[in-house]
Amino acid sequence: MSSTIDFGRAMLVIRPRGTRFSARIGVRTLVVCAVLLTISVVTAVLALGSGDYLIPPMRVLRALVIGDERFDRLVVWDWRLPRILLALILGAALGVSGAILQSVTRNPLGSPDIVGFNTGAYTGALIAILTLGGGHVQTAAGAVIGGLGAALVIHLLAFRHNVTGFRLIIVGIGVSAMLASVNTWLILRADLDAAMSAAAWGAGTLNGLSWPQVGPAVVILALLAIALVPAAPRLQILELGDDTARAFGLNVSRAMLWLIVLSVAFTAVATAVAGPIAFVALAAPHLARKLARTPSIALAPSAAMGAMLLITCDWIAQHAFAPTTVPVGLVTVSVGGLYLAYLLVTEARRN
Repeated sequence: MSSTIDFGRAMLVIRPRGTRFSARIGVRTLVVCAVLLTISVVTAVLALGSGDYLIPPMRVLRALVIGDERFDRLVVWDWRLPRILLALILGAALGVSGAILQSVTRNPLGSPDIVGFNTGAYTGALIAILTLGGGHVQTAAGAVIGGLGAALVIHLLAFRHNVTGFRLIIVGIGVSAMLASVNTWLILRADLDAAMSAAAWGAGTLNGLSWPQVGPAVVILALLAIALVPAAPRLQILELGDDTARAFGLNVSRAMLWLIVLSVAFTAVATAVAGPIAFVALAAPHLARKLARTPSIALAPSAAMGAMLLITCDWIAQHAFAPTTVPVGLVTVSVGGLYLAYLLVTEARRN
């Protein structure tokens, strides 16, 4: 006799023949991901055709697929496509990073830029820019090391028998404030050209990125995504509470540490490539959860929402203030600041 479990929403069960693998995916979640990805692709096509040299959408698609018009192909493939691809994959990485941290901390304010991982990555990048010349490799390495170092310090300071979400966020905000002071001191002591370069990078920008930055970012993020697959089911168990998770046989401290490392790694890669882009990691999981109506933070909708937010904000940054092109971080801060205010008001009303 078989029985059907009612999950309260339509579910799609994936069970390939001849394997023990099975997965349940919400139908609404699939629809939301498909819609967000469609919006991202449409925005990408429009962005590829926008600029001083305008290209209609059909010619953009023709340049991508056929490439018979040499100048169109040059503009689309060599000049604009690397920026668009990085906006999509880095936005997805930030969305996943924020989703992991919010799920682990069980707090809507759990975000790499709120907790301080972004600030630590900026500190590492500043040291590389001001002492090692600021090449792409040095800056990327400095950002990754700085982000991981800040995460380690926060984890050690927050560790007391186990890491609680509230304690992690409070300690992270304190460490972030101290690192922000260090960053200001480093910029003030630098010469004018180095300080201007560091400040421009610190705003978070996709300007000047090309194909050499795409390959390493794709490879590293793909490896992180593979590492996340076996760890993702632990997120839902952790959201049940530490005691319940231990009752299921989960080593809470070890699982939480590994997931935090993955969250920091996703953020560090994005920061290493484009600088500290704020608020995408905070807003994407919330918006995705509202649209998908999932009982907990979901990774796939968060990634799709992050990609859509960053590609849209970057398009606004390039063309809304023409002829001036502003860093995309300024747009995400403006939009994210409003969303953070809304989130704080909503949480205050609930409490």
